[in-house]
Amino acid sequence: MNRFLERERYEPKDLFDEESDKIELTGGVLSVDDSVLDKPYMNPKKAELIGNFWSGKHKRVVKGVNLITLFYTDMAGISVPVNYRIYDKSEGKTKNDYFIEMLQEVLAWGLKPAWVTGDSWYASIANMKTLRKLNLQFMFGIESNRTVSIERGQYIQVQKLEGWQGDEQTAYLKDYGMVKVYRQMYKKSYRYYIISVPDLDNLPNIKKQDFERVHAAHWSIERYHRALKQVCHIEHFQVRGSNQIKNHIFCAIKGFVQLE
Repeated sequence: MNRFLERERYEPKDLFDEESDKIELTGGVLSVDDSVLDKPYMNPKKAELIGNFWSGKHKRVVKGVNLITLFYTDMAGISVPVNYRIYDKSEGKTKNDYFIEMLQEVLAWGLKPAWVTGDSWYASIANMKTLRKLNLQFMFGIESNRTVSIERGQYIQVQKLEGWQGDEQTAYLKDYGMVKVYRQMYKKSYRYYIISVPDLDNLPNIKKQDFERVHAAHWSIERYHRALKQVCHIEHFQVRGSNQIKNHIFCAIKGFVQLE
């Protein structure tokens, strides 16, 4: 097994090539998210891909491998990972750098999503403007203290907005433009989301049903992360070499696809 993990040189494009004929490449929802593979006892000095990362599961910084994935749900509801990166501190890139890099790759490979989604980590103005240039609609989670304007020149945190109509509002996002803002109750508190479209004249056509559909597709990536850890044993490796770790992760992702 160790020789296999050391010998092979699997790349994210190999994953896309194997899965692209199983999905409708046009019109789906492309979601980005990352997950930390817990490796609390591995020494970062002996394994380059091990680092300290914020874990949403543990609500603190933990030691492990950070896996960033683009996960696609097509119009028929078929969901597969289509690109991924393993955070490598030696490359000097951020998670947002990896996101845009992976997005540009899958577009070049022939994927034509209608929507791109992500959590608040990826909701930077730079990312939004890039998506607008690429003529892509998007939905991002945003922090409750993100500021928007209902009245010209007057900014307010989204959590303090009043006058919600069916948990929906139209607002101006500073340095970007007009967006639809949605809120959704989760564990006794609201989560907030923004939606935008390349042609802002079409923004009024976005309805709550669109938000709910895209949001539901986005949550498929959470199920993917759970399955990778609980069923595909992606965290269960003892190798330390970067290529060995990368090959193990590739095989775990392929295992998820086969189970689907």
